[in-house]
Amino acid sequence: MRSSWTGTVLFLCSVIVAAAGIQPGTNCSHTVTPAHLENSYMGLQQFHAARLNRVKREWVIPAIKFPENDRGPYPKFMVKIKSSKEDKVAVTYKLTGPGADQPPEGVFTLDRRSGALYVTQPLDRERTAKYGLWAHALNNGVKAEQPMELIIDVIDQNDNNPEFTQNPFYGEVSESADVGDSVMTVTAVDKDDPQTNNAIIRYVKSQIPQTSEGDMFAINPVSGTISMMAGGLDRETHPEYRLIIVAADMEGDGLTATCTAVITVTDSNDNAPQFSVKSISASVPENEVGVEVVRLKVTDADESGSPNANTKYAIIQGNDAGQFSIAAGPSKMEGIITTAKETDFESIPVFTLLVVVTNEVPFSGPLSTSTCTVTVSVVDKNEPPDFNPAEIHKVISEGAAVGSSVVDVRATDPDTARNQTVRYEIQNDTARWLSIDQRSGAIRVRTSMDRESHSVRDSKYTVLVLAYDDGSVPATGTGTLVVSLLDVNDNRPVIKQRKVSLCNSEPSPALLDIVDLDGPGHAGPFTVELLGEQRINWTVGVNSTSNVAALAPKRELSPGDYNVLMRIYDVDMLYQDSTLDVEVCQCRGAVSSCFIPHSVPRLHIPSLTTTVLGTVLVALILLLLLLLFLRRKWRLKKDVPLLEGAPRDNIFYYDEEGGGEEDQEYDLSHLHRGLDNRPLVFCTDVVPAESRPTYCRQPKANEDISKFLEENLHVADHDPTAPPYDSLLVFDYEGAGSEADSLSSVNSSDSDEEQDFQSLNHWGPRFSRLADLYTRGTDEHDDTETLPGKTEWV
Repeated sequence: MRSSWTGTVLFLCSVIVAAAGIQPGTNCSHTVTPAHLENSYMGLQQFHAARLNRVKREWVIPAIKFPENDRGPYPKFMVKIKSSKEDKVAVTYKLTGPGADQPPEGVFTLDRRSGALYVTQPLDRERTAKYGLWAHALNNGVKAEQPMELIIDVIDQNDNNPEFTQNPFYGEVSESADVGDSVMTVTAVDKDDPQTNNAIIRYVKSQIPQTSEGDMFAINPVSGTISMMAGGLDRETHPEYRLIIVAADMEGDGLTATCTAVITVTDSNDNAPQFSVKSISASVPENEVGVEVVRLKVTDADESGSPNANTKYAIIQGNDAGQFSIAAGPSKMEGIITTAKETDFESIPVFTLLVVVTNEVPFSGPLSTSTCTVTVSVVDKNEPPDFNPAEIHKVISEGAAVGSSVVDVRATDPDTARNQTVRYEIQNDTARWLSIDQRSGAIRVRTSMDRESHSVRDSKYTVLVLAYDDGSVPATGTGTLVVSLLDVNDNRPVIKQRKVSLCNSEPSPALLDIVDLDGPGHAGPFTVELLGEQRINWTVGVNSTSNVAALAPKRELSPGDYNVLMRIYDVDMLYQDSTLDVEVCQCRGAVSSCFIPHSVPRLHIPSLTTTVLGTVLVALILLLLLLLFLRRKWRLKKDVPLLEGAPRDNIFYYDEEGGGEEDQEYDLSHLHRGLDNRPLVFCTDVVPAESRPTYCRQPKANEDISKFLEENLHVADHDPTAPPYDSLLVFDYEGAGSEADSLSSVNSSDSDEEQDFQSLNHWGPRFSRLADLYTRGTDEHDDTETLPGKTEWV
């Protein structure tokens, strides 16, 4: 234990000497001063206490301090290590750890025989501030003692200048900033040991430009904060300041660095906008909205395009009724006045407006505003007459008499100073029911009106009434007349259907819609009755709520077509007879498809009476044929023929009907053989050479249509160019000879005795008188001949 302790003391002595900055020699005792011994003694006591407390570890060495940037020479001795077992056994030394056998390798070396520790190169605290090494004592490669830790602290030197974090620094300050307001902070750093003065920085500044007021900014030497030193910044005069900042370590006495701080003075609204002119005159036409009146230019010394320079406007006087409005233009540096309401020259011919201008943001301080006086003259124009009210409602009966009064319309001319006359006209009178007096505006019924006309909507007939003055450029006002037509029972009810189908067995009734164009009160409920013998075969009923009639047969009818005559009454007993075609089909119930047997003739058999009338008619025809036959037999007994070749005033039956299959081939050459012989003959129109008069194609403005038609009719009556023209017309050409016999070949007898006119007595009273004129007591003669190709029907 005694030898181990001795070794420890020797080791500590060497370490203490090295730590004190004394170059150790061969023997520690001759280099240690009393002060060093005292310190060593205290260290030994601390070490001895640690030695007593720790059993496993025998070496406790304080940190070894070595200055950075030492000039050498290298390798340079630092400390010597010696084991207490060196006297007993052969001991070799070894050094491990960062800086020895680990990166950065080779910074420190240890003599394996003597235990001397060397540094091989200058140290840099900013790169590595502390090294931790381990010293090993070995005997033939085997551990002789526990490894000992060596801590080497690098002592800082002021070898680094301060460095600013950026260069330049930028900051902004409002021109309205107060004294003491912070502007910005500059920062510099130093890589030296912050626990020493080597890294303690102080700041100073200088200002560019220098002003008459002196320095405007101050800098905190410790924090680097720049603040306002004086007020009165003016962006419009000095928009920017530059400060040269110097940072020095060693509390301002060491190494230095320099940077620039650029301070931009931002705008504040410290300048009021000003009108370019203080008064201006303009004019505007009356009754026009949205018309630009004038543009007011302004200037502002504040930053262009910023809210401090952008302007807004207000009319503070002369615009009580709100006829005008003002807004900033696109550039925000002009005010545009426009009309917001219609102006009236007759009411106010001149407006005097007072306009004030401000900025979009409030002023930064008390400022006086700029105003401009705008004189606006209203230009008079011809205004149209005005209807009051613009829409007139009138209620009359659709049966109002022609010429009766409807309403008197009035329109007033707002241009009172012009003393103009107002005239009236009706437009959109599609049915032409109304007329108006051009001077008085009295509207009357022109033609009969019809509430059920297509020109009427919801019982209302609407027309436009125009009122126009007699100015150089006439102005026209428009009013609306709405005539509500009261219904009159002028339409008869009818059955909508014209034909229906029913089954002949157990038929479903035919539902008939009753239509009456009149309105409520003059239409339903309806009454339907069957006329005459229709009641024998048919029955009809009416649904008063739905205006539907149900028709059904009373008995099973034969299939065929029937005509049913009905009379329909409206609520006022105004009636209309309607005939309905009923198709009776061979089916049961409701008709899905109609079938009528071919054996049943499709005759219109309306009723039993029709059948009886048909029978009577057939009997009369048979009786007439019998009489004709007897007459024929009686006339054949006559021996005296008629005049030879003389025409007979009788009715003849020609035995050719034409249009049949045997009469399709006609020889039409007889109709135009004359023209075939003369192909050069044609019709030539001779058109007059006079000029054609001018027709008016459409009515003039405010012209009555009847006058328009009369004028055109008069022109047409006196138009020499209107057809038919004076022309040569050839209808037929007979030729040189005619194949027809002359009419003179028909002989007529001068003797009345050869003619029989008594037969005229059979053709009624009119022919009897003619027979009396020609007969004069002649005997009856019988014609034994008839004309060829004819059959006498008498």
